[in-house]
Amino acid sequence: MTSTPLITPASPALPAGPGLPVLAEVVRSGFVEGHHRGSLVVLAADGSVERTLGDPDAPVFPRSSNKPMQAAAVLRAGLDLSGERLALAAASHSGEVFHLDLVRKMLADHGLTPEDLQTPPDLPLDPAEAEAYLAAGQVRERITMNCSGKHAAMLAVCALNGWDRATYLDPAHPLQQLVHQVVEEAAGEPVAAVGTDGCGAPLMAISLVGLARAFRSFVRAEEGTAERRVADAMRAHPEYVAGTRRPDTWLMREVPGTLSKMGAEAVQAVALPDGRALAFKITDGGGRALGPVLARALELLGVDAPVVDRIGRAPLLGGSAEVGEIRAAF
Repeated sequence: MTSTPLITPASPALPAGPGLPVLAEVVRSGFVEGHHRGSLVVLAADGSVERTLGDPDAPVFPRSSNKPMQAAAVLRAGLDLSGERLALAAASHSGEVFHLDLVRKMLADHGLTPEDLQTPPDLPLDPAEAEAYLAAGQVRERITMNCSGKHAAMLAVCALNGWDRATYLDPAHPLQQLVHQVVEEAAGEPVAAVGTDGCGAPLMAISLVGLARAFRSFVRAEEGTAERRVADAMRAHPEYVAGTRRPDTWLMREVPGTLSKMGAEAVQAVALPDGRALAFKITDGGGRALGPVLARALELLGVDAPVVDRIGRAPLLGGSAEVGEIRAAF
């Protein structure tokens, strides 16, 4: 059993309520019935802060947007991953068949089984996959949880180094200490707090500025470094990072060189190969606003591609008819 990580003392978290700007509004039948507030930062190609909304210097939990850093730590610890396997190590996968098959192979390569995973049993993240999974009579499993690729890589590097596999999620474990170091180096700032993510792994809080800086550092890293290897694998195999019906996949496929990763509670980070980058957090965790806010942020970043409109479309239905939308408000 792993010990339960405690939240460490931290600087004040991202403020809530009317102190933050509205990033998205919910419009039904021409009537604005709701708002989503948050903070955002856009970095110029040279890494300087070009635009901010809200308080992007306040620490947030990036949730799964931390996964590229976790994957880089696994490489630094000696695990030789590349291609689809490395992309899956940085994934919040949809639970499609090709995702689960590769997780099983990654585990088997190191004498491990899905029973070694300490992810919580879950359904596939993608709603269509979850519906098909249940219709086939399947039940929640550890391997089906969207972080199982990351956990498979963590277990594999523990097996490689002779580290204790039973406590691989403990913040004091050598692997998690290395993750902590990589996050701080990439963000260019100290971790503000350590908590527990939904998958059970330690979770490091940084600012949105630090998160954007981290993604920028991965795409600008020297070839052959752990950071660049992770960025290259994610960009070459985005369907393994997300799934066949996910915005991260669409963006990395259709805007070559882009690195994109969402996180739970409406966090998103993106970096372009020239160093432009963005990160935002919707305070109420409203994932339904993620696409419209991302699309508008990409426009601010100078991305002009059909996929931006596809990502930004978030219609509201009345019965079976479209009667409104969730739209960016900045």
